[in-house]
Amino acid sequence: MSQDRPIVNRVAQSGIITLNLEDFYPTQEFVTFDIKPFLFMELILKEKDFRKAMKEHDWTAYEGKNVAIICTADAVVPVWAYMLISTKLAPHAHFSAFGNEDMLRNLLFQQALHQLDVSKFEDKRVVVKGCGQKPVPFYAYTEITRLLKPVVKSLMYGEPCSTVPIYKQPRK
Repeated sequence: MSQDRPIVNRVAQSGIITLNLEDFYPTQEFVTFDIKPFLFMELILKEKDFRKAMKEHDWTAYEGKNVAIICTADAVVPVWAYMLISTKLAPHAHFSAFGNEDMLRNLLFQQALHQLDVSKFEDKRVVVKGCGQKPVPFYAYTEITRLLKPVVKSLMYGEPCSTVPIYKQPRK
């Protein structure tokens, strides 16, 4: 290579926008609330006892956290029990939902991605960054694809210097 020619960063000049899904990763701690210990013999929900236990439970332990509400016992739990727990968590938890922590993480990614103004990606070349430091769920990748496909010129996965093509808008 000749030393007379300047080094040109073609990636920087390409106009590719990099979207890092780690930027949408929830920052709050994830914890699980399991109904099992509040069941009679860890099998049966007795309404009076359950309501008393929910009233006496220290809900401040969930302050600012993302809470997954589950029941690990093989028990029939009425829907209202989950609703009651949700009302108790509401003043304390950052976010709570029925399901395991993976499901909760997906819901939080969905909320965050739906806040994204996709119009700023209109007719742009976008690469969704892969291989980061945080465990971004596969759901987030499929959801961002669903959201961006109608507006982008092209969608890629990876790094700007080494991408896998995902979608290219047909010529108009």
